This record gives sequence, C-alpha cells and structure tokens, in this order.
Amino acid sequence: MSLLLSIPLYIVLAIVLLVLLSMTLFIVEQQSNAIIERFGKFHSIRQPGLQLKIPLVDRLAQRISLKIRQLDVLVETKTEDNVFLRMRISVQFQVLAHSVYDAYYKLDDPETQINSYIFDVVRAEIPKMKLDDVFVKKDEVAIAIQKELHDAMKEYGFDIVKALVTDIDPDSDVKNAMNRINAAEREKIAAEYEGEAAKIKIVKSAEAEAESKKLQGMGIADQRREIARGLEESVKLLAGTGVSASEASALIVVTQHYDTLHAVGAQSKSNLILMPNSPDAAAQTMASLTAALSASHDMR
Repeated sequence: MSLLLSIPLYIVLAIVLLVLLSMTLFIVEQQSNAIIERFGKFHSIRQPGLQLKIPLVDRLAQRISLKIRQLDVLVETKTEDNVFLRMRISVQFQVLAHSVYDAYYKLDDPETQINSYIFDVVRAEIPKMKLDDVFVKKDEVAIAIQKELHDAMKEYGFDIVKALVTDIDPDSDVKNAMNRINAAEREKIAAEYEGEAAKIKIVKSAEAEAESKKLQGMGIADQRREIARGLEESVKLLAGTGVSASEASALIVVTQHYDTLHAVGAQSKSNLILMPNSPDAAAQTMASLTAALSASHDMR
C-alpha cells in the first residue's frame, strides 16, 4: 500500500488513461466490418478504419469478414443406373456488405446451412441421371446448386459467388469396368484401321502384280515379234544365196538349237550336256527338221 502511495499521481492517471484509451479505440481491417453491441443489444456496424466505442458500455461483438470464402463438401449418392459415387462440391460465398446484420444475427452457423442445401440438391438431381450423364452434365448440377443456395442464403445476408463440381469419384470396380470398356473400344478402332490397311496392301499388291503380268506379256509379245522378224530376214538372206526356203528354215532351226544348248550350258551349274553322238546324228536332226517343215508347209 505504501508502494502505491509512493507512485506519483500523474503516472497513475496516465496508466488509467491508457487503459481507457485501449478500451475506446479499435481498428477494423479492410474487407471486414465490426458489430458493436451496447448492453447486449445491437448498436451499430463499423466500417474499416480507426473506430471508437464507449468503454464498459459498448462491446465489440464480432468481426465479420467480407472476403470470399470457400466451403468444400463431399457428398455420397447414387445414379439412376444404381452406381454409387462421391462428389466433391466447392461453394464460394461471401457476406453481403449491406446485410452484415442478417449474416450475424439470423444465422448461427452458415457453413452447416450451406452444407445441408448442397446435400439436398445433389441427392435430388444425381438419381435422375445415369453415370455417363453425371460426367457430361456436372456443370448443370453446379448451376442447380448455385441457384438453390443463392435463393436460400440471400435471406441470411450471404451471396453465393460460384458452385463447382470439382471431383466425381465412382466405386473402384465401376472405374475399372469403365477403363476396360474404353480400352476395348480403342482396340476395336485399332483393329478396323489395321484391317483397312491390310486391305489396301492386298489391293495394291494385286494391282502391281497385274501390271507386272501385263508388262511381262507385252515384253514376250515384242520378243516373239522380233524373233519372227529376224527369222524372216534370215530366210530371205539365205534364199538370196540360192538356198531353198525349206533348207534355209532347217538351217536356222539347227542354229537356234545349238544356241539354246549353249545358253543352257552357260546358265547351268553343271558342265554336262547330253547330245546324240552317232556319226549321222546331225544328218538325222536335219532330216527330221526338214520333214517337219515340209509337213507344216503342206498343212498350210
């Protein structure tokens, strides 16, 4: 007690003043509002900046953020074709600047309220769709959630900025079956392309073979035509020397016969060629050829 009496009065007054000042002044951050209550009753809403309140009379009840917040909700439901799946819904919301009073006093737990509406909408919409439609129409589900929440939460001073379906997770067995279906479909398409490629190869190969045969036939025809022309010229040349036509023809045949034997010997891996070896073999060959030519000439 004696210690307190020994402290100068101005110091005590300064301390009391600082305490009262700290209870009077407060700061409201940007993108937020402060709710002031006087004796437990709503008094005012303070904007960002330095603010005043009456000590021991006014109370800073709550700071309300006006920033956009996000709530992630995991909902389990089933589709029209009885496939169970889990959907992750992300809802972005904020307190309306002109409805701070409603946001604080009308709704005790806004996140729980939003969560309930999300469950209600998802479990009302998804059972109307088949699994494939859920993936295709997930934006429609998000729009339905946003509309329902917007109409419901506006009354409480909240604005639903955006609702998103961020994940669709069917049962693992269903996902494996979907992967197998997708793989089978791709294999079917690949088989069709491979069959078409094989068909094109066969057609092109047949066309090439036909063209080859055609060119080969034309070559043989040209070859025989030139041989015939050469034989005709040889017969005429020999006839000019006094040799009869039949003798000339026989001579040419014999010459071609020996040319053929020479060619066969050159192309064969063996050096052995079997030929008649009697003294009159050449005469017999000539006589046979002459007789054949005479018979051919008589038939004409």
